[in-house]
Amino acid sequence: MRTIRYRDIADDLRRRIAAGELGAGRVLPSESELSGEYAVSRVTIRKALEELRRERLVDSRQGFGWFVAVDPVSQTLGRLGTIEAQLAESGATPERRILDFEVERPPPRARQVLGEGPVLRVRRVNLADGVPFARVTVWCPEALAADLSVTDVARASFYDLLGIELGGATQTIGAGAAGADDAAVLDVPVGSPVLVCERVTRDAAGRPVLVSEHVFPAHLTEFVVDLPHVAGSISPTGLRLVD
Repeated sequence: MRTIRYRDIADDLRRRIAAGELGAGRVLPSESELSGEYAVSRVTIRKALEELRRERLVDSRQGFGWFVAVDPVSQTLGRLGTIEAQLAESGATPERRILDFEVERPPPRARQVLGEGPVLRVRRVNLADGVPFARVTVWCPEALAADLSVTDVARASFYDLLGIELGGATQTIGAGAAGADDAAVLDVPVGSPVLVCERVTRDAAGRPVLVSEHVFPAHLTEFVVDLPHVAGSISPTGLRLVD
């Protein structure tokens, strides 16, 4: 029987990518798993993957391993918008799937911002062209969300559903590592790098009305800040050290 060489493996992976079996942004099986699948050494697998990287079909990052190459979605921080709008602007087809929908006592951070009253918690996964793009959890005071259903939050954003004038938001972005739950939802390895964003949205009177947490696989998104004026420091406004 003919020995499978790295070019044969590269051809097969190329075919699987072209057929959509391995979609853009998808994390590939580990080198060890591919080694077992093709019954070759990891050295041979690495040579096949490096050939595909030269063709810009795959890429790798520390903590992720290998994934099908994709241009990250650029999210502009200068305006208040939704994930769906950002994805649509990038040319991707957005989709949302509701994972949890329940009224509960607010967890500490939501209680600190929204007060002691019960909140509606909605946890969802946003997808871009069928690939998990973000895990989002939103907390909203029950008084504002009393008339909302699972169907409502599956079809539209809270910004559209609340029926109140919004005044703005404060967004904090940091680096993190995917825990077991998020890794399963986002289809990435446990411990892989993620961007964690907290957003506090206010109404026109300045009262907080939403607290949300957004977790993005780090290889799928980037945040862009415009700096139109040159001052004494070129650091983005709001930049601070983590204690």
